[in-house]
Amino acid sequence: MSHKLRLGVIFGGRSGEHEVSLMSARSILAALDRDRYQVLQIGITHSGDWLVGEDVLGALERGQAQRLSSATILPIPAYSGLYRFQAGELGLLLERLSELDVVFPVLHGTFGEDGTLQGLLELAGLPYVGAGVLASSVGMDKGLFKSVMVANQIPVVEWIIVLRSQIESDMPSVIRQAEALADYPLFVKPANLGSSVGISKCRSRSDLVEGLMEAARYDRRVVVERGISAREIEVSVLGNQSPQASLPGEIIPSREFYSYEAKYLDGNSELLIPAPLTPQQSETVRDLALRAYQAVDCAGMARVDFLMDKQTGALYLGEINTIPGFTRISMYPKLWEVSGLPYPALLDRLIALALERKAENDRSERKYGSVMQS
Repeated sequence: MSHKLRLGVIFGGRSGEHEVSLMSARSILAALDRDRYQVLQIGITHSGDWLVGEDVLGALERGQAQRLSSATILPIPAYSGLYRFQAGELGLLLERLSELDVVFPVLHGTFGEDGTLQGLLELAGLPYVGAGVLASSVGMDKGLFKSVMVANQIPVVEWIIVLRSQIESDMPSVIRQAEALADYPLFVKPANLGSSVGISKCRSRSDLVEGLMEAARYDRRVVVERGISAREIEVSVLGNQSPQASLPGEIIPSREFYSYEAKYLDGNSELLIPAPLTPQQSETVRDLALRAYQAVDCAGMARVDFLMDKQTGALYLGEINTIPGFTRISMYPKLWEVSGLPYPALLDRLIALALERKAENDRSERKYGSVMQS
């Protein structure tokens, strides 16, 4: 490498997972090799302002973003890079702060993990870590993702999708649909969010009403899912066209299910790596994870989550997380660490995969070159 790669790390975002993003970013920034990368921190506030400056992460964590400068990335390949807004006599001016060789989005949830940011980076012609527009958007919407899994003969727990407008205008009809799906307990969750934000386990009709209203706070599409007593198994996948699956891990949540509090606040959940599975079960989980990854044309990385029925042993694919949690104790990097790839080396590999994917995409012709002969 003749020079340091100019690496833009984007974090924060307009999502209920904003704080989780900051946790992930802190771990990533601490582990990046400064001999290999010139790191540029790009923070996005809850309201969607892009900010640059000194210690952007610390400023967002402390709620002291006033001293930072507004910034943007332009959707124009000829002007790709990081720009800062400067006040001038004629109004705001754009100043090119730095070129960017590659971008590392560390944005969980909406406006970051759902294909929107990926679309901007595609328009800008910039390589970026992780899945493209298609896999990001399909992976984010839990209902649409389940439909794709069914089309690929991958087992999922029965579900229905209801709209926020239906919940607000005709709650009795929504309750009838949900109770026709399965007996209680039912799980209710926003279709487009992660980190267990807005998820409720409902044991009764009154729980269901509360759960539907809670999920509808975060998304216009809400998933209602049959509840099962399940073990929670996860697999990390890494790669582009020839992905690899890690050893499976199992989560023993400190609460009744792996809620936001169990993941990030109380610190008492256990991670069992490798998961206590038979060799056949482990192989099945890893195979299904790779099939799901390739079914949505994922790239770079993803954590694939499974539910294993405690009574029957039946395995169901839960969801795919295209930008999984990346703290030092998060399952995605922990699984790779136990599988033989330490955290700093994992970051290097993800950045290399981003450059590899951009080079592959650039091989595609962008205009029809045949010329009619007179």
